[in-house]
Amino acid sequence: MTEGPQAVTVEAVVAAGKGVPVALTRIVVPAPGPGEARVRVQACGVCHTDLHYREGAINDDYPFLLGHEAAGTVEAVGEGVTSVAPGDYVVLAWRAPCGICRSCLRGAPWYCFDSRNAANPMTLEDGTPLSPALGIGAFTPLTLVAAGQCVKVDPDVPPQAAGLIGCGVMAGFGAAVNTGRVGLGETVAVFGCGGVGDAAIAGAAVAGARRIIAVDVSDRKLEWARRFGATDVVNASAQDPVEAVRALTGGNGADVVIEAVGRPETYRQAFFSRDLAGRLVLVGVPDPSMTVELPLIEVFSRGGSLASSWYGDCLPTRDFPIITDLHRQGRLNLADFVTETIGIGDVEEAFTRMERGEVLRSVVLI
Repeated sequence: MTEGPQAVTVEAVVAAGKGVPVALTRIVVPAPGPGEARVRVQACGVCHTDLHYREGAINDDYPFLLGHEAAGTVEAVGEGVTSVAPGDYVVLAWRAPCGICRSCLRGAPWYCFDSRNAANPMTLEDGTPLSPALGIGAFTPLTLVAAGQCVKVDPDVPPQAAGLIGCGVMAGFGAAVNTGRVGLGETVAVFGCGGVGDAAIAGAAVAGARRIIAVDVSDRKLEWARRFGATDVVNASAQDPVEAVRALTGGNGADVVIEAVGRPETYRQAFFSRDLAGRLVLVGVPDPSMTVELPLIEVFSRGGSLASSWYGDCLPTRDFPIITDLHRQGRLNLADFVTETIGIGDVEEAFTRMERGEVLRSVVLI
């Protein structure tokens, strides 16, 4: 009889309480159960969402096992898993459509109401269950996920670049391509030029937009935006961004405006930067307490659409390989998103640099 995989103890980045600096902590990762996979993580990006977890802005289910923007190899699979096998190179997705809920059955699996996660909990050594960030928890050498969260991609794409597809790149790229449906020759404005905003710019460029206007208050971020395809930049701290976008679009406003900040004031600016019958996409994640007020007559008379983009309205098994192929073709350079690579013990310092706007993405190599 062949003995299966056993539970293992590893070091991981854990947020123990609200606002408490993260710390390396010993955790227990169980063997994969039915429908699960254990993944050996090779790289994981430091995303704003991880900081939101640490700060209690998502929920208060501490302790959190942080990290979710990851790539690695499947180490072991549980009973019934056929989609991946040990040795497969994968990007982890925080959405794994079930295929049978009412949203999946009506052809919109990106809105799946029963997205799958691992059923077996990872725990502290004393048995305290951990809450893995976005159902992943990847600031650790090994993590346990639902097998459906493992998306096979081309192993030629290095993990520090591939892992970013799992959250920020997919969210921004999909906001432009899937939700905003940017078309050939259209004009696009993107408010907020962090990782998600720059991915939206890159998506708009791939889709064939003729003018892509990057809007931010940081000259450093605006220079980064040019690398991803921005044709024009607007520093909103120095000029009215609405008037600037209109001036760059023949006085009309952009066909598609993507708000990648998640704040009421930038959303209003994005709304009024839109052409008649234009599309406005919110992909920036707002604080739950935030509200926005708009003249209802403007919502009515401008027409078009106001949409939110959740994870870029993606189907991971379809979209992740498309993005890695674009990278291999030189049409979307994932490496440009990586500002620095760091060790697993450096996440807290990376949060500080991220808050200061000094990095586009710090990536933990494990």
